[in-house]
Amino acid sequence: MGIYQLIFPIYVICHSLTAAAIQTSISKYVAEYVSARDYSSSKKTLYMGLTLSLGLSLLVSFTLFTFSGPIARYIILEERCAPLLRILAFSIPLGSVHACICGYYYGLKKTSLPAITQLFEQIIRVAGVYFIYQVIIAEGNTPSPAIAVVGIALGEFGSMLYSLTAILIRFGKINIISMKSRSNFRYLKDIVTFSAPLMANRVIINLLASAEAIYIPNRLQAFGLTVSQALSVYGVLTGMALPLILFPSAITNSVAVILLPTIAEAHSGNRINTIKKAVNQTLRYCILLGAASTAVFFLFGEFMGNFIFGSDLAGSFIITLSFICPFLYITSTFSSILHGLGKTGLSFIINIIGLSIRIIFVFFVIPSFGIKGYLWGLLISQLVLTLLNVLALREYLIYSNPIKAMFKK
Repeated sequence: MGIYQLIFPIYVICHSLTAAAIQTSISKYVAEYVSARDYSSSKKTLYMGLTLSLGLSLLVSFTLFTFSGPIARYIILEERCAPLLRILAFSIPLGSVHACICGYYYGLKKTSLPAITQLFEQIIRVAGVYFIYQVIIAEGNTPSPAIAVVGIALGEFGSMLYSLTAILIRFGKINIISMKSRSNFRYLKDIVTFSAPLMANRVIINLLASAEAIYIPNRLQAFGLTVSQALSVYGVLTGMALPLILFPSAITNSVAVILLPTIAEAHSGNRINTIKKAVNQTLRYCILLGAASTAVFFLFGEFMGNFIFGSDLAGSFIITLSFICPFLYITSTFSSILHGLGKTGLSFIINIIGLSIRIIFVFFVIPSFGIKGYLWGLLISQLVLTLLNVLALREYLIYSNPIKAMFKK
């Protein structure tokens, strides 16, 4: 589990370079064009964004496959990740296609296709891994983390086919020649102008997050654990406890995706009351969901850890991490609102501050206190992130004092 989790920082960086910022850009501009009833421009925005994303993803995929050995050895600090990275490279272009198409539908505020696409992806991923696992066991061989990475590639392939089929049906016959018209490159310019700083922000943030994730096992060894023990603790935390804590964020992340085009549209139309209503309702319901999640995880964390994962350590992590829930949900949604308002630079600075706090705890606290030191860093960083996001949006809060508003709601 620990070895498998170590490849995800690289996966996230690849996604940031190829799809994440472009998806956000497509969503923003499609929302604005649809608001102005310019449906032709919304289609051209998707086409140019998809062209850019696919070109970048092919380049990144080739680089990842070619240099998987050095990346595993010198960056991840675990050579056993090299074959996993080579498999992962095939999923990068596939993921960029369905990310861009989902961004188009988010801009239309039609979430059914992205939702079905994600569900389809997960079903194929889990079913594929289970099937491969059964075949390996039947042949008397020992399964490795590679089968889980194959599952990622299969899931991305299935979701790409589904989303591509859906968009072709929606658009009907596409005139590729007209799409390549020189006049349409203004849409590409808009996408690059908006997504370039956002991409840079995401890459820098994810590089720091990757350093944080990669060095946790390393610093646990400085605390006194063996390599095997450090990877085991890391695997339990990132592969068992954190996914469970993040499970309710499926709701807030979905809200965050819709908030961006909604806020962008309201901001372009100078509809301040709409923005205020969105900010205050988001704060209210994130606190309610967060408080409920904290109560459930704190009271039943030990049971969940043993019943779901068969791990006392996972149960202990779940109880400790339960307190980050309200802050985690507010941060994700308010960050999306800031992007919708065009304040990507401010959001970047806030995220850098939060990451810096966690990295300080990784390098200087874990060697003395073990994994507990990292959990303390997570709690403090999420609290600081929440306060900074609330302050950044204080002009849209009903009450003049954002802290008072948070507790009153």
